[in-house]
Amino acid sequence: MNVTAEFMRRIAAAAAAETLPRFRAEGAVSNKRAAGFDPVTEADREAERAIKSLILHEFPDHGVLGEEHGAVNAGSRYVWVIDPIDGTRAFISGLPVWGTLVGLTVDGEAVAGLMSQPFTGELFYATDSGSHYEGPGGPRILKTRATKRLGDATLFTTTPALYKDAKRTLYDRLESSVRLARYGTDCYAFAMVAAGHADIVADPGLHSYDIVALIPIIEKAGGVVTTFDGRPAEKGGDILAAATPELHRAAMEILNG
Repeated sequence: MNVTAEFMRRIAAAAAAETLPRFRAEGAVSNKRAAGFDPVTEADREAERAIKSLILHEFPDHGVLGEEHGAVNAGSRYVWVIDPIDGTRAFISGLPVWGTLVGLTVDGEAVAGLMSQPFTGELFYATDSGSHYEGPGGPRILKTRATKRLGDATLFTTTPALYKDAKRTLYDRLESSVRLARYGTDCYAFAMVAAGHADIVADPGLHSYDIVALIPIIEKAGGVVTTFDGRPAEKGGDILAAATPELHRAAMEILNG
């Protein structure tokens, strides 16, 4: 199935119409957890509704799996996976590192996806034609960096606090092996790997809607995305993305002890 760039732009615009007016607008925030804090906003819910409506109007036989509203036509070969605002904590804090994630799977494999950051006017997307960027500086083809050594690499993770017990020891070993580590940029970190500005993202405990859209963006730019132990990343889990196969192998060896 060929997903067009024009359709990707329509999805991004539909989501932005719901998210941008509510960004930095002090809207209500709800907590989805009985214990802890997992925020959700009106922008999350309404953006997902808008995206789902657009997809099902265009492709009525396709499935949709969304973070906020669940699944429709889940048995279809073609399933769109939606995270309307990846980085809701950043969204409610006024930080423009959140993004809308929409990915298409065919028979469970991620084949196309987008990450839209409407406040900065950036769209990262992957279709059959490759991995692309549109935004400030003009459109271009995305390409990962050629970094092969951990000592030359920039690493992102949401926060080391997500790594528990032995996993924390292994993560600390990885961080001490790289040139630079940065925290807390959610989906934007993965986009930076695809764009050639960073080299590794290691994030534990992701859901499918956190990663499906990003897999083809990185892979079609030349990178590698798997779980920490090398399995396909489409179902989520502990996720490792790297700019090159060599860098991916080196990081995976450390994360697996």
